[in-house]
Amino acid sequence: MTSRTFVQLCLLPLIIFTLAFLALPLGRLILASGEGEFGWGIYLKILQTPRYYSTLLQTVLISIAVTIAALAISTTTGLFLVRNRFAGRGVLLSILTLPLAFPGVVVGFMIILLGGRQGLVNQILPGHWVFAYSAFGLFLGYLYFSIPRVLLTVMAAAEKIDPALEEAALTLGAPTHRVVLDVILPALAPAMIAAGAIAFATAMGAFGTAFTLATNIDVLPMVIYTEFTLSANIAMAAALSVILGVITWALLLIARSFSGTTVAAGG
Repeated sequence: MTSRTFVQLCLLPLIIFTLAFLALPLGRLILASGEGEFGWGIYLKILQTPRYYSTLLQTVLISIAVTIAALAISTTTGLFLVRNRFAGRGVLLSILTLPLAFPGVVVGFMIILLGGRQGLVNQILPGHWVFAYSAFGLFLGYLYFSIPRVLLTVMAAAEKIDPALEEAALTLGAPTHRVVLDVILPALAPAMIAAGAIAFATAMGAFGTAFTLATNIDVLPMVIYTEFTLSANIAMAAALSVILGVITWALLLIARSFSGTTVAAGG
């Protein structure tokens, strides 16, 4: 057996997997979106229908807000945990990463226990403040399971920052905020971009949390579900799925490009 034949045999399972579980389902999904009464004009129909357009816009805005908040919270927390050793640090880190063990439905249920009609906030504060079923409640649910993903990525990158770079900047008279802006953040930029892209993509496609909380708002995963199951509108569900996939894929591609450029420039 030649080395070329051996390599081809090793690649055969990958090729079969790619065709069977990636290429064929995606191709069928795209074809299904054009089989409705509007044909391929269904994508224009989505942009012209207020419900679909507002749902798309609302999903993107919530995902962006979750990404920004997760990056801000996780970056500061990650830097603090990497730079400081104290009693209970391991326990705190375990608590911060605990949401990784929960499915989206459990996260949504926890938000309901916090901000639902019988929730803790509504019982403690006057005015009957119920936020679990609003965009804010969905934002909190998405943020809850986005923070650990971003935190672990940022911490892994922060541990690799050379302390000598910060010491050199301080020795040269740079104030603390300039050290953060000129040394720490550029070093963390590739990890932050990658983690932010993952947080955005996760929030765009999260279904379990949306299924639990999105009673008064529409987000793409829920609209896709209702179009497919309740309305039997397979073409519209497929078209919305394609749009969701294209948006997340484009962002991941852009993030990969910027992350790669940053790494190359830093080297």
